[in-house]
Amino acid sequence: VVASLVAQAVKIHRLIDEDKRRLLDENTHLRQELRERYDFSNLVGSSGPMRQIYEQVTQVAGTNTTVLIRGESGTGKELIAHAIHYSSLRAKKPFVKVSCAALPESLIESELFGYEKGAFTGAEARKKGRFELSDGGTLFLDEIGDVNLATQVKLLRVLQQREFERVGGTETVKANVRLVAATNKDLERAIAAGTFREDLYYRLNVFTMFVPPLRERKADLLLLVDHFLEKFAQEHHRNIRRISTPAIDMLASYHWPGNVRELENTLERAVLMCDGQVIHGHHLPPSLQTAEASGTVTRVSLKDAVSAYEKDLIQDTLKTTRGNCAKAARLLDTTERIVNYKVRRYGIDAARFKS
Repeated sequence: VVASLVAQAVKIHRLIDEDKRRLLDENTHLRQELRERYDFSNLVGSSGPMRQIYEQVTQVAGTNTTVLIRGESGTGKELIAHAIHYSSLRAKKPFVKVSCAALPESLIESELFGYEKGAFTGAEARKKGRFELSDGGTLFLDEIGDVNLATQVKLLRVLQQREFERVGGTETVKANVRLVAATNKDLERAIAAGTFREDLYYRLNVFTMFVPPLRERKADLLLLVDHFLEKFAQEHHRNIRRISTPAIDMLASYHWPGNVRELENTLERAVLMCDGQVIHGHHLPPSLQTAEASGTVTRVSLKDAVSAYEKDLIQDTLKTTRGNCAKAARLLDTTERIVNYKVRRYGIDAARFKS
């Protein structure tokens, strides 16, 4: 009986050790996957403003300096925060994000700094806050312009003295955290209005990065389009080869108030709408197709729009059939005579598709 119990205990210990090794391997693999996904070399863009962003990430990543990332909503501030973390000496430690705008005022302090047992109704045990959870790593405070004044005081103390107390506690906790904050708010105007502390602003404003809106980096549009098409075609198991020229013109002429996030959503929708290998203008949202909705697309007659689409469709089909008009006619469910007529009418050089 004793020998059986000993053997069972040894077996249990062996299983526990195997589980520990498996979890350690999984954790290492996931960290490496995150590092590869958010390494700043994965940021898309080669325009002047983006090259400046890359230089700034390189300059600040190896330090423990507080970083303030400013820019409109949808410009990619969180990606840049990830890039800073995974290019830093803290890359093997946690990256913890807090969306300040998403947390009610009554909860944000306990979420950031944690709380002691009995601190308030429902606090049945001590809970670590985000500062403790990110110990040794990076804490990303997104939309810091939405933090209330009471919490701003405690944030200022953490930045100045690198310590804090949990809600309802007296024990001082040391904070070994690199802080990266982001906002789309006009902080200078908020200071003037009395909703943001000037002393906290100066503590945050050590190394500021301004992320340009998409309308100011149109040179990156095609790179971003290719990136998102490849991403969503793979994700949704679609065989998308390319995007048509008229569709690219529509994307280029739009003003993108929602920036890169809006472009990403637009292209995911286009991939889902497309039942072929080429994305056309009609696969894009109505806001990009009508001058009244976007205010950016040149007014065009119905006849001209239909002709442009027809020409584009014939060119795509000829490309698929390597310039064979008979095969193109079959794919378009029409006659070869009509295809040849349209080719002559639109001045399409079918021979160039044969190579």
